[in-house]
Amino acid sequence: MIAARIHGAGDVRVETVPCPSPGPDEVLLAVTTVGLCGSDHHYYREGGIGTARITAPLILGHEIAARIVDGSAGLGLSPGALVAVDPARSCGGCEWCRRGHTNLCPKVRFAGSPPDVQGALAEYLVAARAAVHPVPPSLSAAAAALLEPLGVAIHALDLARLRPLDTVAILGAGPIGLLLLQVARLAGAGAVFAIDPIPRRTELARALGADEAGNAWESVLEWTNGRGVDTVIEATDSSAAPDQATRVVRIGGQVVLVGIPEQEEFSLSASVVRRKGLTLRMVRRMGEVYPRAIRMAASGRVLLEPLISHRYPLAQAPGAFALQADHRDEVVKVVVEPGESGRGNGEPARENEREAN
Repeated sequence: MIAARIHGAGDVRVETVPCPSPGPDEVLLAVTTVGLCGSDHHYYREGGIGTARITAPLILGHEIAARIVDGSAGLGLSPGALVAVDPARSCGGCEWCRRGHTNLCPKVRFAGSPPDVQGALAEYLVAARAAVHPVPPSLSAAAAALLEPLGVAIHALDLARLRPLDTVAILGAGPIGLLLLQVARLAGAGAVFAIDPIPRRTELARALGADEAGNAWESVLEWTNGRGVDTVIEATDSSAAPDQATRVVRIGGQVVLVGIPEQEEFSLSASVVRRKGLTLRMVRRMGEVYPRAIRMAASGRVLLEPLISHRYPLAQAPGAFALQADHRDEVVKVVVEPGESGRGNGEPARENEREAN
């Protein structure tokens, strides 16, 4: 089969590799759509995230939509059925899994992760039957691939525990930030503000329900008459953003950190955090939230396809990574489509903007 493998920073190659074979309790899938995630961006730009480094050719991709090929016994699905795939396989037996924190399992095998857990940027993928989630007909393959980042947004808002009419600021209006915005509305936020340096993203944030959107974090203080917001959710790749978040949250408020910074360290002003008495929460992937994500998207309460700005075929995956890494053409969300007709030529998917209005 054909797959896109990363060999090191900035080095993605489309190559022929063996097709995987399903084992017991596994299913063979034909990959339709894969979203490029911020973590994929870090592997491409930096060759790794923290101690997880690219040391051998690896197939990235964990935002997955696919169709059943073989091994669907027990799932009640026919070959060709569209499914979303949970990329995480936790061990199920460690202390953290038993406590219900499967997203924190130290033994987790996560699709597209070094050193050797292969991802979905390929024609075929093998997944555990328990990781396969049927997708209703109302959702396209592209939308199904975005259920994984929607799950991250749901998990972040679960941790935030918003109160009705709380004010929220989202730092970073990329795909995760735009999903956080929509889920925050569903969770009862009274006002939601979005900050991002890319104009197309702030325009989309307004279309998806932001009360205000701009390119400077200081604007949050202007919009709240200096008070700050109850909760700031940071969803950027900037090492400066966590500190900015602490400066626009109110006294006694909370900061939820979702983004992965380009640098391994970030710093906070001790006096700001201490004097405000802030609560800091860290987000690590997600728990068992796929059923909720599917219901949100299928009901139309959260819109997924408007986030897709560019579509590429698998053969042009290196160009997809380069576009995302350089933030060219006001990119929002890039998807690679190994098995869908779609546009698949690297052109902007700008018609999706109209769907958000």
